[in-house]
Amino acid sequence: MEGSPFLTIDETAISINQAVGYLQAAGTFQRFLVDILRQYVLESELKSREDIQAESLKVDQAIMDFRLQNQLTEPDKFQTWLNTNGVTYEGFQQRIAFGFKVEKLKTEVAAPKLEAYFEERKPMLDRVVLSRIILNEAQLAEDLKQQILADRSKFESLARQHSVTEDRVMNGMMGPVTRQQMPDILKTAVDLASPGELIGPLEIDGRYCIFRLEESLPAVLEGRLMHDLKNQLFDRWLQERLQSMKIQLNLNTAQGDTAPEETPQES
Repeated sequence: MEGSPFLTIDETAISINQAVGYLQAAGTFQRFLVDILRQYVLESELKSREDIQAESLKVDQAIMDFRLQNQLTEPDKFQTWLNTNGVTYEGFQQRIAFGFKVEKLKTEVAAPKLEAYFEERKPMLDRVVLSRIILNEAQLAEDLKQQILADRSKFESLARQHSVTEDRVMNGMMGPVTRQQMPDILKTAVDLASPGELIGPLEIDGRYCIFRLEESLPAVLEGRLMHDLKNQLFDRWLQERLQSMKIQLNLNTAQGDTAPEETPQES
């Protein structure tokens, strides 16, 4: 009903204008608005897609898994949790089903572009395993490199003895890193190196670094990487949908008139 408060805190009625003002003062209004718009797009899209449905068995299993993980297997405890969170069992069930539908929609939206998107980004997603010795003195770095070239088995002991970074306790082993995590000077050197080969000394951030390429790990479109790229493509699709929509925010002025405002788009 027009004129009803947006919510009531204790005995104080909070209007929608006040609520928006609070969100703006907290710097969270745009995020709040974007969440509404995203949910609108998702629900509108799924209503038009009768082919995208959630399997009831999977929904039931997801609910059971949730209850097990949160120690809510007893009916009374689960009902208390539902009451505390202001949701009915049917509403919770619909929320889980909606999540499954969104995942199916993500897959369908991303599928036509996923392979090409992966190939485009693959050079930055490929990883290498590196070991390193990081030093503060250029001459020491050169001396250690010559010692390692004379006896490659000394790399680990020299890393433990001389490297100034914490990974010296792991014999200098850095573990897998992607190209985007590397300084440009290291990217170029790694591209030209073979496993077991020394790189450097390279001056990086005022220190002198000796690297050894342990292993190359080409990116594969599966698992977590596939999930992340699919989400990126889906977010891009959502953003395009939002940008194509005409959106106005209608708030009541002090005189009771409606003041439409253009809403900011998600960046």
